[in-house]
Amino acid sequence: MTEAEFIAALRGLPLHPGARGLADDVAIVAGLVVTMDTLVEGVHFRAADAPADVAWKLVATNLSDLAAKGARVEGAMVSYPLGDDGWDRAFLAGLDAALRAMACPLIGGDTVTLPAGAPRILTLTALGGDAHAPARSGAMPGDALWVTGTIGDAGAGLAIADGGAGPAELAAAYLRPQPRLAEGRTLAPHVHAMMDVSDGLLVDAARMAAASDVAITVDLALVPLSNAYRAYSGDRLAAVTAGDDYQLLFAAPGDWTPPVAATRIGGITPGSGLTLTDAGTPVPLPASLGYQHRGR
Repeated sequence: MTEAEFIAALRGLPLHPGARGLADDVAIVAGLVVTMDTLVEGVHFRAADAPADVAWKLVATNLSDLAAKGARVEGAMVSYPLGDDGWDRAFLAGLDAALRAMACPLIGGDTVTLPAGAPRILTLTALGGDAHAPARSGAMPGDALWVTGTIGDAGAGLAIADGGAGPAELAAAYLRPQPRLAEGRTLAPHVHAMMDVSDGLLVDAARMAAASDVAITVDLALVPLSNAYRAYSGDRLAAVTAGDDYQLLFAAPGDWTPPVAATRIGGITPGSGLTLTDAGTPVPLPASLGYQHRGR
């Protein structure tokens, strides 16, 4: 069963009105924005990654969902499997640093025992408030498609962490992503749709198109790349399918200029699905648009 199939099946269960039909990364419950992300060893992080970096990523990925809703961070709850004492203590120190750096107080959580040899599975639930909370389903024909920051750095950083040569700033993009909380707070009151780029720019743009029942075009030539990524590879198709960027992807009226640093990368028209162009010329979509979970 694929991730999309499983989520479609969940929609047949009793849903809270704030669940947004399971078509978004958050729910709205009693005025709070609620999100939860899980990191699995061997899937979302490498066994060789430093525990402090894993802790940082666990916090940052959750707060990135809050950023995409323009939420003020209220706090977080952590589920943690106790195993190796040294790893646990290093993770705890990293979690302390991450929570302080991102102004995210701990509310509580749960601890369990990690069976010998089992991969670590780490879960964090984040709560936010005072949010305009634009859904990913609000994109409209005539909107422009924008993205903050640069794309592809974390994908290259993973290859570097796996033993490749490359700039330290790319490795840092993979190990310690930065949730765009300030940008999200500024953008949320003005945009029609917004989500964070977690699994890859193309697959997340396709998800916005499906949720909004519109057609989205992304122009490869417009996708912003960092100087470090250009020097490392410059491969735009790899950049838009790699994931782990945690930038903000948003749709806004075509005649509007964002009040934060962002790049216009495409547009929205009536129809459905995702179209890819390169300097305006249509090009085939890659076989994989980004990362998608699936069962064995």
